[in-house]
Amino acid sequence: MIEIQRIKENKSEVIEGLNKRGINCEKEIDNILEIDQDWRNAKTELQEVSTKINTISKEIGRLFSSGDKEQAQVLKTQSVDLKKQEASLKAKVEELQSKLLGAIMSLPNIPRPEVPAGKDEKDNEIVFESGEIPNKEEVKLPHWDLANKYNLIDFELGVKVTGSGFPFYRGQGARLQRALISFFLDEASKAGYEEFSSPLMVNEESGIGTGQLPDKEGMMYHVGAENLYLIPTAEVPLTNMYRNTIIPNADFSIKITGHTPCFRREAGSYGKDVRGLNRLHQFEKVEIVRIETPNNAESALQEMIAHVKGLLEKLGLQYRILKLCAGDTGFASAITYDFEVYSAGQDKWLEVSSVSRFDTFQSNRLKLRYKDENNKSRLCHTLNGSALALPRIMASLLENHQKDDGINIPEVLVPYTGFKVIS
Repeated sequence: MIEIQRIKENKSEVIEGLNKRGINCEKEIDNILEIDQDWRNAKTELQEVSTKINTISKEIGRLFSSGDKEQAQVLKTQSVDLKKQEASLKAKVEELQSKLLGAIMSLPNIPRPEVPAGKDEKDNEIVFESGEIPNKEEVKLPHWDLANKYNLIDFELGVKVTGSGFPFYRGQGARLQRALISFFLDEASKAGYEEFSSPLMVNEESGIGTGQLPDKEGMMYHVGAENLYLIPTAEVPLTNMYRNTIIPNADFSIKITGHTPCFRREAGSYGKDVRGLNRLHQFEKVEIVRIETPNNAESALQEMIAHVKGLLEKLGLQYRILKLCAGDTGFASAITYDFEVYSAGQDKWLEVSSVSRFDTFQSNRLKLRYKDENNKSRLCHTLNGSALALPRIMASLLENHQKDDGINIPEVLVPYTGFKVIS
């Protein structure tokens, strides 16, 4: 959530920043400032009425003590009228505060200056490439054919039991997935991230805290009876551990990781891009989360990018990094770098990780602060990244490492799988 002070002090900067996303929000910003002024005026009026009530109450007590009951009764009548006015003003303040909060929460984060302008994925910038794309003359099977050939994944059984987008992993496929999870968690632990095993459902406050709610894209599964949400990513519970928290000093760098299943409705997804493991409603992912001071946020972002690069290189996968343009950057993010791996069987690039910096957007919603050197409360900066999401990593491993007689397992995974080849 954009800070109201930033909107008030840098109105033109906020408007220009959101225009970079392709959003014309001048009317919305003017409306926010108007509501904020009305709210402040109502608060001032309420405080004045409350002060009058307190003054009259003391005077009534004094008059009764002195025996002047008639004048005390006059003041009591005034007090009743003032209390009615106070109740009305309290309701008005609450209504305006809710209206103000809703209006600000509808605005996405402001892209950082280094984010390129642009409308969609066609305007994203490739900033790094690694590895050679396999010879296209060599025929490579797509992962769904390989999964069927070696009995690794059963998509039809998933449809039978649950529906499309909920596959069963089996045999060596299940062990490979478990191996990837363990490998990613161990690598995160070596990099200094503390591992957590978190709940898979969160309450509404948690969804609001990290910017998934209000849910504008129909992504989250809702459990209506309890008003809980299945998590779309471990980012939500991991970051919300620090909701309503004040870190007592500025000497901190919080690094946390967790593996969870992730649940996404993916409303509107259809066609060839959802075939096989390309887009699922339930999938496994290891997430890394950082909570930092503003001064350390950029170095933390670069460390996270380097961490994901290291994972992909150890797996022997061709990959590239894209800096997303403003129009393709997520609602809560100030800057995002996407990692894509090459899919040899489909001859296309598949996104496997997004590493994002949110600045104070999430922490303002979360009320997550720290005390600076002058003991003043400041908003923290939050960051997160996939390290890594498994389905498309699995797809690329199967397709890129396939041979005529089997699929080679990357050396770093062999201690986890217990086998070197899928055959």
